[in-house]
Amino acid sequence: MNERIKNLRTQSLNALNRISPERARLLTEFYKSDRAQQVSIPVKRAMAFKYILENKEIVISPGELIVGERGPAPKAVPTYPEICIHSLDDLEILDSREKVSYAVDQETKDLYQEEFIPFWKGRSIRDRIFQELPPEWHNSYKAGMFTEFLEQRAPGHTVLGEKIYTKGFLQLKEEIAQAIEQLDFFNDAQALDKKEELLAMDIAADALISFSARHAQRLRELADKEKNLERQNELLHLAGICDQVPANPPRSFHEALQYYWFVHLGVITEVNPWDSFNPGRLDQHLYPFYAHELETGSLTREKASEILQSFWIKFNNHPAPPKTGVTARESNTYTDFALINVGGLKADGSDAANELSYLILDVIEEMRLLQPSSMVQVSKKNPDRLLKRALKIIRTGFGQPSIFNTDAIIQELVNQGKSLEDARRGGASGCVETGAFGTESYILTGYFNLTKILEITLHNGIDPKTGEKIGIETGEIESFQTFDQLVEAYDKQLRHFIDIKIRGNNIIARIYAKYMPVPFLSLVIDDCISRGRDYNAGGARYNTEYIQGVGLGSLTDSLTAIKHQVFDKKNITLQEMVAALAVNFTATPQLQDQLLHHTPKYGNDDDYADNIAVRIFNLFHSAVNGRPTVKGGIYRINMLPTTCHVYFGSVIGALPDGRLSGQPLSEGISPVQGMDRLGPTAVIKSAGKIDHLKTGGTLLNQKFSPQLLREDTGLTKLVHLIRSYFKLDGHHIQFNVVNAHTLRKAQKNPEKYRDLIVRVAGYSDYFTDLGVELQEEIIHRTEHLAL
Repeated sequence: MNERIKNLRTQSLNALNRISPERARLLTEFYKSDRAQQVSIPVKRAMAFKYILENKEIVISPGELIVGERGPAPKAVPTYPEICIHSLDDLEILDSREKVSYAVDQETKDLYQEEFIPFWKGRSIRDRIFQELPPEWHNSYKAGMFTEFLEQRAPGHTVLGEKIYTKGFLQLKEEIAQAIEQLDFFNDAQALDKKEELLAMDIAADALISFSARHAQRLRELADKEKNLERQNELLHLAGICDQVPANPPRSFHEALQYYWFVHLGVITEVNPWDSFNPGRLDQHLYPFYAHELETGSLTREKASEILQSFWIKFNNHPAPPKTGVTARESNTYTDFALINVGGLKADGSDAANELSYLILDVIEEMRLLQPSSMVQVSKKNPDRLLKRALKIIRTGFGQPSIFNTDAIIQELVNQGKSLEDARRGGASGCVETGAFGTESYILTGYFNLTKILEITLHNGIDPKTGEKIGIETGEIESFQTFDQLVEAYDKQLRHFIDIKIRGNNIIARIYAKYMPVPFLSLVIDDCISRGRDYNAGGARYNTEYIQGVGLGSLTDSLTAIKHQVFDKKNITLQEMVAALAVNFTATPQLQDQLLHHTPKYGNDDDYADNIAVRIFNLFHSAVNGRPTVKGGIYRINMLPTTCHVYFGSVIGALPDGRLSGQPLSEGISPVQGMDRLGPTAVIKSAGKIDHLKTGGTLLNQKFSPQLLREDTGLTKLVHLIRSYFKLDGHHIQFNVVNAHTLRKAQKNPEKYRDLIVRVAGYSDYFTDLGVELQEEIIHRTEHLAL
């Protein structure tokens, strides 16, 4: 990287993560105004968005090639009081906690105490959610049966498609005007509501155009003062770009990236969507501009790389909005999960890898930033060259990119009812979640504690951690004469808690649809304009809501232990097993040893355990899949934890697999930490037995010794391993290339390992930024020494 990029990168890395009150102040000012009381909710939201963009500080750092910040400085993070109004205690926690802290100055605390909390208390979406949800939801949530993504972050788990690369916002405004003209006020009872939504979209479009114009004006002001002629010309060139986009379609590689960035800022200023918005198939969107400009000589590969590197830095300038409480425990990271997709297939089914794909991979390796996250889509039609290039980055210990099975993603989307072309244009976002880019609202609703349900089942609906009855009565343990009877009882408890979760989800979805429309996001997702319907109200072409299962490996090994030791070998009764769990194996260390080391385990290509994993997976799928949402969509499942396997483990006592009370659960569809003993081939064969194509994403972690991949022969073997897994329809695989010795040294001397990056679960993070429990969980993952 050149000196410009080195300086920008250093500035980004060294910037302080801090809370900015700017957005909350502007939003509160507008909501208190007379004008805000005179308009519909969609129009109010659009006008508030416009007010923020018209009055927020314009920030342009020296040397930048992509301009625009969400806050008044890099890593100055806004808050969203209309979604979640933080308390003064929350601010103290954010300011003082050891990991993932955000500096909060006294001015911000005063504004919260004097203005924000008095106005927003009782008005925020979080307050409405907790007021409306029934007692059984609250009891289950408190017990750690599930989490709720949308109690501190807004819906918006979506990815931009191709729209902005061929249309400017002035054209979108024309489409809005046409949609209003075509409203049927004779036969459509919702025509007036649609008009209000469309008017709101029009206001939002104007807001971003004027925001870009403000940047153009500021750039020209800087150019007037700039003494360096080269930089002066750059500033004027950037001003011309801001004149062109987003009002009009981009004409160049640079304009296309700046256009996207303005849209990105619009989405994450309007609300704080979970997961962060992202450009998706970046190599596909940009390649026509790149190829044309290379041919005409108006762009070089080196200049394209420099612009991309500047683009990467903009993502790294934007940490995730702050989270507290359970929401922090399920996903405690600065990373905001914007996932760049590279490779895959074109809409016509041909190999999509191109020269720009490899340039982007070069940028990923050289920049070595946590954000944006990156992935490579690998189809059987993609060359091994693409996969090997990605693996050369992975073996450096970066943890990125993760590897996804394009053919599985396409089939998953087609199975869900997407057109083949929309499916091929799709990919994965967030951690591993499948979506049809530009056309789908696919909302993660929260993590679901599959393993806790076994604990509830073994106590006939009682939570042994609290003694409270939160489940249903499915029988005392003495009544289970066969393993199948136990599984049947588990299934009844599972469906009970799924019902509670989905009922809560439906209430939350209606609250967002009614009180928190997103007219700006709706502008850029098909078919919100043509339907005259907001993204949060089912306006997208496809609408999916996911429940994320956590603890498959832990649950599998626990049920396997019960089947093996209690019902098949009859070495112990179920009553004796439960009694041993109640005292955390303190009275039965030999039993714990037997469970840990002499019982079949998932992850070793052993059908005895693996068939139970398949059975559990199918029960979860059956309980959720196909149930209708309130937005005209469908509920589906995926299997991933972020950091929630640590939280969920903390609310569960000892388990029949030998795990002690409070320890983390297994993550994703990975085996229990340290229990996969026969190498990575056995792991993928076990994981391949579940039907990934029934899901919207599964996450598989593997850890390798750095020595294993040092030579290219090791990379070649890893290519074969990945190809073999993908032939089994595996959805995703990711790698840590680090040894436990290095991680232990980093724990003891964190100041010497500030740059040590590890793969957590669907994202990479600095090892020293992780909590001790999560550090230990990663250390205890099996470290493979051979392929």
